[in-house]
Amino acid sequence: MPTLPATPVLSPEHFAAAYTYAAYRQLIDELLAEGKTTGPEQSAQLTEFTALNVQRMHRLDKTVKLQPDLAAAAAGLQGNYCWLVITEGWCGDAAQIVPVLEAVAQASQGHISTRYVLRDEHPALIDQYLTGGSRAIPKLVVLDPATLTEITHWGPRPALARALVQRLKAEGMPHDDFIRELHTWYAHDRTQSTQAELLALVQGLR
Repeated sequence: MPTLPATPVLSPEHFAAAYTYAAYRQLIDELLAEGKTTGPEQSAQLTEFTALNVQRMHRLDKTVKLQPDLAAAAAGLQGNYCWLVITEGWCGDAAQIVPVLEAVAQASQGHISTRYVLRDEHPALIDQYLTGGSRAIPKLVVLDPATLTEITHWGPRPALARALVQRLKAEGMPHDDFIRELHTWYAHDRTQSTQAELLALVQGLR
């Protein structure tokens, strides 16, 4: 029986409309200046989250230092890949992870390009990548740039952070408290768990 061609993860039109990292950051900044955030839901709390996330991303853009093995693996890639990132400006996990994804792409010497799409503008896309039935983000989908078909995917957070959230929820910790605990974990981890998992992902590419 012949193998059917793989289906593109999203249409060429939607891919062409996806944001570069600079455009994604600019969008968040412009919305925040209007007291807004990305997505259809708007609230003072989400705007507050977004303001914190802008600070986090700005800090990580300046301070993230890739592990030597990860930088070398990215630079040593033979093929070309597009890293499609499903995200939103109000998402704290995205703020902690997206700058690391971009840093890996920058280290790849042109082998990795990135594009960013907003989760709530692409429900059919995120529904292909549910986490325990939830539309958790960020999600990284590695695409063949010629066909827009999936090679692999990762996210929404490293395994240690995922385990922490599951434990705190099981213990009945209130949402705002476990979010604080999660960001304390990210601060102490200094992107090392994210980088270790991205190293495994990059090493699995050619």
